[in-house]
Amino acid sequence: MTNLVPPPFTSGKSLMERVEDALLPLINLVFLLLMFFIVAGQISDEPLPELPATSQTREQQPPLADLTVDAEGNWLIGEETLNKRSLIARLPAPDQQQPLRIAAAENIAMADLEALFGVLEQGGYTDILLLTEPGG
Repeated sequence: MTNLVPPPFTSGKSLMERVEDALLPLINLVFLLLMFFIVAGQISDEPLPELPATSQTREQQPPLADLTVDAEGNWLIGEETLNKRSLIARLPAPDQQQPLRIAAAENIAMADLEALFGVLEQGGYTDILLLTEPGG
């Protein structure tokens, strides 16, 4: 009877020699990854950025924003409450390089934001940066 499958070609190497040959690329890969993390993880003199949990110990400062929206949906610039007509006139002109910064209260309704975004879109503002604080 003839064999349907030819015997495997081993080139005369023993099983242990073949296993060692198969492990060599894996060892090289691990070595390269180790070298990458050594180079990428260099210790620098720059301090780490402050974590949000540690910033609560400092005095709370309002964000630097062009417009503030409070929890009731009022639009404020400084302490002045604005309406649809006076809002666009008081805001800085639309700028492609600097987006309009809006500070919103954490519990504001989405409907209030949608109304504001509609007014801003009519005023020519295409880039808006929404500043919020995480709820605690």
